[in-house]
Amino acid sequence: LTRSAGQVKNGDIDAKSKTINLKETNAERARKEYEEREKLVLGKLKENIEELIESNPALRQFKSQLLIDITSEGLRIQIVDEQNRPMFDTSSAELKAYTRTILHEIGKALNAVPNKLSLSGHTDAAQFSGGAKGFSNWELSANRANASRRELIAGGMDEHKVLRVVGLASTVLFDKNDPLSSINRRISIIVLNKRAEESLLQEDGKADAVEVGGQGIDPTTIAPPPRDNSRG
Repeated sequence: LTRSAGQVKNGDIDAKSKTINLKETNAERARKEYEEREKLVLGKLKENIEELIESNPALRQFKSQLLIDITSEGLRIQIVDEQNRPMFDTSSAELKAYTRTILHEIGKALNAVPNKLSLSGHTDAAQFSGGAKGFSNWELSANRANASRRELIAGGMDEHKVLRVVGLASTVLFDKNDPLSSINRRISIIVLNKRAEESLLQEDGKADAVEVGGQGIDPTTIAPPPRDNSRG
């Protein structure tokens, strides 16, 4: 028996559809596997930075001001102000000496993974006099984010890891119930997962296809921070 031309054509279309669906399924599976590996890597980095803070006396005293968590974008490290222990000089992008130390130590640790970074500066809601026309929280937060970027690099971080530096003023408050709270004044460092990185690149119109197949990242390759047995 022979098939009609219509039957052959429909059969070819069905076969092509199955092939396309199979490719999509394989791509989705590869993406999911990559993202699972990436979660493990970022989780391991989080543990290593927390261990670094605990083992380093220079960092341990600021433990309450170093907030580390996993978000939908990746690993977030927030360096926040306390009422009597700010990270910057008042109304300035000049970092305190201890803030430089914190950023130097964190910068070295971030080299353990290939992921790109996003840095954002945040202020409280207190306004500058004449800020509508002159220097404002927008400039201040951007300047602080850039100052932090420079110190991360000074500490040994690869400068090419930085994908975005942005000042957000008081638009993303940490404590929405108290816009003037010192905790709203902070620097946020996000170690971006691949999905977040692609999203940022697409916003800038620079996205290329990113392969997420066999070339994975291995959480076992992240070395723990060195211990300094000479210090507390």
